[in-house]
Amino acid sequence: MTAIADRPTDEIALVTDLVADQAGKWDTTGRLPEPLLRELGELGLLCAQVSTEHGGLGMSSLRNGELTASVGSLCGSLRSVQTSHGMAAWSIQRLADPGQRESFLRPLTSGTLAAVGFSEPAAGSDLSAIRTRIHRDGDQVVVDGRKMWVTGAGYADLLVIVGRYGDHAAAVVVPTATPGVRIDRVADPVGCRAAGHADVRLDGVRLPARNVLGGGAPLPLLVTTALSYGRLSIAWGCVGILRACLAAATSHATTRRQSGKPLAEHQLVARHLAELLVAEQIATRQCEHASRAWDAGDPDTAVTAVLAKHVSAEQATRGAATAMQVLASAGATDGHVVARAHRDAKLMKIIEGTDEICQLVLADHAIARSRRTR
Repeated sequence: MTAIADRPTDEIALVTDLVADQAGKWDTTGRLPEPLLRELGELGLLCAQVSTEHGGLGMSSLRNGELTASVGSLCGSLRSVQTSHGMAAWSIQRLADPGQRESFLRPLTSGTLAAVGFSEPAAGSDLSAIRTRIHRDGDQVVVDGRKMWVTGAGYADLLVIVGRYGDHAAAVVVPTATPGVRIDRVADPVGCRAAGHADVRLDGVRLPARNVLGGGAPLPLLVTTALSYGRLSIAWGCVGILRACLAAATSHATTRRQSGKPLAEHQLVARHLAELLVAEQIATRQCEHASRAWDAGDPDTAVTAVLAKHVSAEQATRGAATAMQVLASAGATDGHVVARAHRDAKLMKIIEGTDEICQLVLADHAIARSRRTR
């Protein structure tokens, strides 16, 4: 493990105590305890990079990344809610004016739960096809549209919804109790089962015009603002998946005996353990690099976040399969940490940009770099 991980912060110890051994039960029931989510929200742990000015912890990306990895090692569903809530908070922090930040950010560090909605039936990887409309009507706006697979929406009090706003785009803060908002949970998701994935319908939803953030901004700017945070959070969550798999696999391999000796002493099993360690280290180093770029304000931060997400999701998917191979039937029980990791990791290769989309972004970056050096 990394030196940083070997020096757990108080926040990490606190989350560990709160989750304890309950993640398997949450996974099989498909529900996280709402009081737990609100307690973590009140502690600022669901959006730890929000500034102290607005009640947050003001963490760096690197420190928040280690917190996210820790949560991800304990419970992928909880980490997913943390990511969505953090994306909503980051979008507000980046797009809102000072008055809006005070109005909308402080509740998110006080127990109010939030999620962010991008994807639509015809706008998954191609977010330029978003059809949700936000149109002005006097001192109000009216929102119409549909969002799919909004992580955390099943628990949320507020949604940050991205849509068309005139000839450009905007994000709008939508309280879920507003008339015209309908939230339907996704039935039996394959991974992150307790993360409150839901489809959201918005039919003639009327809101104060002040709920609009970044009105008139280009759609790519709005999308990149939130997705960069989400991609890096997912990447760190994948580090957590790998750490959980490595711990489970080494524990099993050193205690389970086969042919008169521990599994770990069989060379082919030892190879699996080595591969898991390598995967965890690759993902960790890539995430550390991306977070340091974020904290330094590197202009290529969005690309490094894509790279971290792409690399870490691939390593987590392979690593979870490797851990399943080591544990065999011992890790194949529903709710077991390795069974959860095996399912959760696959989703990480899809959400916030599929592998294919990540590869296109990285290829474009490689071409642009080549042209700059000619």
